[in-house]
Amino acid sequence: MVRAWADRYPVPYASAHSMADDQLSGAPHFGRDDEATLRAGFNRIHEVYWLNVFGSELVESVGRERMLSTPAHLVEELPNGSVLLVLRPTAADFASEEARVAQARAHVHLRPDLDFDTVLRTLRERSAALVPVVPRFHPDLAPLLSRLPDAFAISERQRKIAELNAFQPPEPEEWLPAALPSDVESPERARGDYGDLAEGLVAALHTQVPSIMDATPESLTDLDFYFWKENFPERYKRELIDEHTVPALGAYLGGILVRRLGGTWVPRQKLEESQVRVGQRVWLPFLRARRYMRSRQSLLDHSLTQYFREAERYRS
Repeated sequence: MVRAWADRYPVPYASAHSMADDQLSGAPHFGRDDEATLRAGFNRIHEVYWLNVFGSELVESVGRERMLSTPAHLVEELPNGSVLLVLRPTAADFASEEARVAQARAHVHLRPDLDFDTVLRTLRERSAALVPVVPRFHPDLAPLLSRLPDAFAISERQRKIAELNAFQPPEPEEWLPAALPSDVESPERARGDYGDLAEGLVAALHTQVPSIMDATPESLTDLDFYFWKENFPERYKRELIDEHTVPALGAYLGGILVRRLGGTWVPRQKLEESQVRVGQRVWLPFLRARRYMRSRQSLLDHSLTQYFREAERYRS
């Protein structure tokens, strides 16, 4: 099929290979800026992949005889002057030692200016970067951290999994051993205000985070991922976050502690002092929300997911 396509539709260069390895190779710029890439196009061989179609101009620049003598599983000259080159019978083992040696040999054959050992070392480093890493995330954060690698380029995911395996969030500090007494005139009205704040968050985000309407622990994880993916703390104006998002988020978080853990609001005039009594401790959801919204990293350091799990342990 590739043979027929390449013969009918001549191209300067085409390839088929692992997407992850392709990204690690630096394609399509190979260290050049956009302007240089557009200007130069495929004027030289920057990489040799599992399957390659070299256009006639590229073949002539290398030398047709040299191109056709490349050590590979298949080297075939097409009627339009292009050359089809396949390194090995299958692409499945592209990262194996045998495949990397074959890739380096072909590349250096076509680019005599390159050093075989240097090329092979680079290929081995790319293979090492793609070795699967078993996720071993912090148990409280596993539902959240397991989603993060897919937000990165496929070539970076194993490295990110390793980084997240090593990540240990600080223990939540937004709690008190005993409740401060309520200092508001009408605790019932204050609880109603908290409900209004939480409803505002639901109204604002129910399209982006549909589960927010369920007010479950899973809703908190979905919020964590949404805010992280959007880089919310650094993307939006600090004034908007501090005056609107943080109070609404604190009220929503506190509401889940009440609804799902049997907690009780202890309202205070200062929002950050407002508490939810759960079992042996009282929790400060508004303070947690403020620390949470400081930066993208703080979304992980002070996640809503972990906070709920910590409070859950003190329910009885």
